[in-house]
Amino acid sequence: MKDKTQHCVACKRVFDLLLSIPVLILVSPVIIVVTLLVRMRLGSPVFFSQLRPGLHARPFYMLKFRTMTNAKGSDGRLLLDDKRMTRLGNFMRKTSIDELPEFVNVFKGDMSLVGPRPLLMQYLDRYTPEQARRHEVKPGITGWAQIHGRNALTWEEKFKLDVWYVDNWSLWLDIKIIAMTIWKILQREGISQPGQATMEEFKGIGKP
Repeated sequence: MKDKTQHCVACKRVFDLLLSIPVLILVSPVIIVVTLLVRMRLGSPVFFSQLRPGLHARPFYMLKFRTMTNAKGSDGRLLLDDKRMTRLGNFMRKTSIDELPEFVNVFKGDMSLVGPRPLLMQYLDRYTPEQARRHEVKPGITGWAQIHGRNALTWEEKFKLDVWYVDNWSLWLDIKIIAMTIWKILQREGISQPGQATMEEFKGIGKP
């Protein structure tokens, strides 16, 4: 069983490299243009880098293009996401262009092309043991939950889909998810929850 698991992990890594390297080469002109646009519209830094839990909850720095300003209220705190979201940032999120730098994370081995989305470090102690199983595989740029509602899902629905992926992973499933992700991006479905610019905070089961 251990040999089979190691073989599956190796296959998934080869699959990630075979796809991520050509994609990085193909989208490099887009990355350069977006980098210049973000630099002109939002200034520095161009990239949003944040510590996220990876495989077995080991932390890594996930990269994305910046989509929001650092505008603060009179109390010195950052304004709500929808108040800081820029027109450029909104367009990047709807088209998923903001996630292109994550292919660098895939190339480095921190992430996979497909897997549960990497969430915030502070959520780790809020998961149930079953929900925490989402960290038994590498986090992904897209995943089973992404093609079944993305941010329009409830947290409970999202975690159930994540754990289902952990238990049912195969290369064919990854290929299916990637194909469906491209379709979802073109349809611009499930970008956010109603009234939210991003996913609301996960506070744990049964907590307000």
